[in-house]
Amino acid sequence: MKSLGWDIDNSAGYAEQYREVVHEDRVKVAGQTKAPDYSFRIGGTRKFFVEAKKPAVDIKNNWEPAYQIRRYAWSAKLAASVLTDFEEFAVYDTRIQPKQFDKPSVGRREYLTYEEYIARWDFLYGTFSKDAVLRGEFDRYVESKKGRGAAPVDDVFLGEIEEWRKALAINLARRNEVLDEASLNFAVQRIIDRILFLRIAEDRGTETEGQLQSLLKGEGVYSRLVTLFDRADERYNSGLFHFSEDKGRNETPDTLTPTLKVDDRTLKVIINGLYYPQSPYEFTMVPAEILGSVYERFLGKVITLTGGHTARIVEKPEVRKAGGVYYTPAYIVEYIVRNTVGTLLDGKTPKDAAKIKILDPACGSGSFLIGVYQFLLDWYLKQYTSSDPAALAQQKNAPIRPAIIKPPQSPLEEPIIPGWALTIAERKRILLSHLHGVDLDAQAVEVTKLNLLLKCLEGETSQTLGRQGQLFRERALPDLGKNILCGNSLIGTDIIGTAAWEQMPQPERDRMNPFDYESAFTKICGKGRSGGFNVVIGNPPYGYMLTEAEQAYFRETYSHQDYQLDNYQLFIERCLSRYLTSQGLLGDDHPKPMAYEHHAEIVAAVRHPGVFVETSGAFRVPGLPKGYR
Repeated sequence: MKSLGWDIDNSAGYAEQYREVVHEDRVKVAGQTKAPDYSFRIGGTRKFFVEAKKPAVDIKNNWEPAYQIRRYAWSAKLAASVLTDFEEFAVYDTRIQPKQFDKPSVGRREYLTYEEYIARWDFLYGTFSKDAVLRGEFDRYVESKKGRGAAPVDDVFLGEIEEWRKALAINLARRNEVLDEASLNFAVQRIIDRILFLRIAEDRGTETEGQLQSLLKGEGVYSRLVTLFDRADERYNSGLFHFSEDKGRNETPDTLTPTLKVDDRTLKVIINGLYYPQSPYEFTMVPAEILGSVYERFLGKVITLTGGHTARIVEKPEVRKAGGVYYTPAYIVEYIVRNTVGTLLDGKTPKDAAKIKILDPACGSGSFLIGVYQFLLDWYLKQYTSSDPAALAQQKNAPIRPAIIKPPQSPLEEPIIPGWALTIAERKRILLSHLHGVDLDAQAVEVTKLNLLLKCLEGETSQTLGRQGQLFRERALPDLGKNILCGNSLIGTDIIGTAAWEQMPQPERDRMNPFDYESAFTKICGKGRSGGFNVVIGNPPYGYMLTEAEQAYFRETYSHQDYQLDNYQLFIERCLSRYLTSQGLLGDDHPKPMAYEHHAEIVAAVRHPGVFVETSGAFRVPGLPKGYR
């Protein structure tokens, strides 16, 4: 690929996250390779994979290598990728869901032999060269070759986990009559999250390959599954697997789900669908952002119980009113993160940056926090590797380690120049030191934790975790129970004891869930402190239905809500007046009405001039004083 202008060996000396060609970490488990040979990228963004086979492999007629590259690229949500053994060169449309025993011709858009390379050089260079990709020729080619049958991985996976939820909800409700709606929703969500976490960890090499699949043999599947969950608690120390009291942990242990009855058949269908050949997913390739997108929509529905204790899945009223769930696109998340967190980090050292605190007050499935976390991981790695990383890596408690480099797997592979990676201890520190989130939906809180934990584990294997665990004598993952919390970012505990509260039925109190930031985040915004969060970021909900009690509280407690009450405006005022430091930055994805002058007046009224507030970058907000954007 050097002849196509790609910097295979990173001779330009780009930072790790911006290398043009990445030799993907080829995790090999049970004889199966878990990643493609090469990822070709522009600005750190994957464009296509190349899977290189030995010349003896029959690319034209063998379905297995075609299925392999299609699984990799489809799971990564790439539009096209390449399969080659040098003698042959095949281009696949990887938007089509791969299925076992698909003919090798399915999705194949080009097939060339080495005898045709010279005659087709204009096509090869004009589509796959670095210059062609930068000019948009690759994207135009991909769009021109788009055929029928495209099925995005996130849409397919959403449909699958919705089926899991339905099956588990019906079975749990039938077998466990003690469950009310809240505990049923909790149990179903936790079981799905735990299974998914362990399955993804298997593909990434941090768990034993096939351990979940082994449960398919014999009876008593759930009791054996709970045993795996217990082991995971010992290994990871994560709130996702928290079944007994543990000193220093903020969360109540889960004593419910280990006692439940679940039919073997229900679990076997779920687990069997997660493994090759039934599963089209290669979980090493599925980005955290895709899981966030899936879960954001997944959280738009809830389990209810009929009078006969039968489970039903229904859309949440606020989602139904809004016409569906809106998930902030990755490029918007990246833009807002870059212009808030990036602005704050500009010119700082890792020591200076350590004190920065970031909040998403309506974190949902965690899309913004994932974006912030990735930005911080990249920033810290760049700082640590900017000057003599080899010497730094030798220091005690070093924040970086050599990246795992696999030996060449095919005769086509170039020598790979070793790179650097953050240690798991440093990834944990960054997560716990910087990121905080709150959401009214308890299930959303758990999903955010799950997505952040999976992001924390990216790039690790059982070998690296074992080596670092022995070195630091600690378990692999952080407990996020003090960072990601369930509560109402708009209604504080000052409502408790009021006349409205005393008249409120208990279900409405539970739904309201007042939240005290000062006690929850004492070290950041506790009483008597002049601090707060340095960045508040996210996609606050808007257009939600407010009860009479909520409206009365907002009109009495908030100072700048003369216009029609809306959750979004309330978030703006609350964040600016309560949660941000005096020089803090607010970055959010807002609805179009924010462009109207009365919204801008809220911002201007509660902050002094000179504070930078990033809105969307798509337009200027009329009415903001000088110094605002």
